[in-house]
Amino acid sequence: MPPIDSLVYSIGLAGVAAQAAAGVLEAGNKRFDLFGMIVVALSASLGGGSLRDLLLDRRVFWIADQSYLVTAVLAALAAFALARVMRLPARLFLLPDAIGLALFTVSGTQAALALDAPWLVASLMGVITGAFGGIVRDVLCNEVPLVFSGALYATASWAGALLLVALTTLDVAHAWSALLAGSLTLALRLAAMHFGWHLPLFRARL
Repeated sequence: MPPIDSLVYSIGLAGVAAQAAAGVLEAGNKRFDLFGMIVVALSASLGGGSLRDLLLDRRVFWIADQSYLVTAVLAALAAFALARVMRLPARLFLLPDAIGLALFTVSGTQAALALDAPWLVASLMGVITGAFGGIVRDVLCNEVPLVFSGALYATASWAGALLLVALTTLDVAHAWSALLAGSLTLALRLAAMHFGWHLPLFRARL
């Protein structure tokens, strides 16, 4: 099993790359230029972790280690280049977004647990890390954020975060905990998109 620090680091880098690519693919539908693409990608991939670190009163992760920033820029450029040479489905961004949600949920929860945060706080840090960047991305793209109106999003993230907290409390190996929690988040998100699962919507009675 890899050491927990190496595991969290790898999951974080993978999450940054996935969300940066998702940001570019969504922004591509708005015909943004390269600079606009980079801004959206960085907001999507670094926003959630930045808010988490500010709330946990620790140094923001991509300032402490610029590898995250470099990874986000490279993933954004790669997605931008791919989109220019291939015709991609308009909603293709949903797949890397779901993967990024799962990865960030795990890394955010583990980061909070490493600071001995209470279980509820740790799980919510996982949700914030997973979902907040997507909210910023959707706002910049002038879209209603997926987390507020689409198929299960934050709910899938919270389920994975709570499972990770439970498995950690039971002293399950970190790698297995991360794999199971991330898989649950991803499976719930993909199933929700396929079957149209969502929380009850607000409808005012006239």
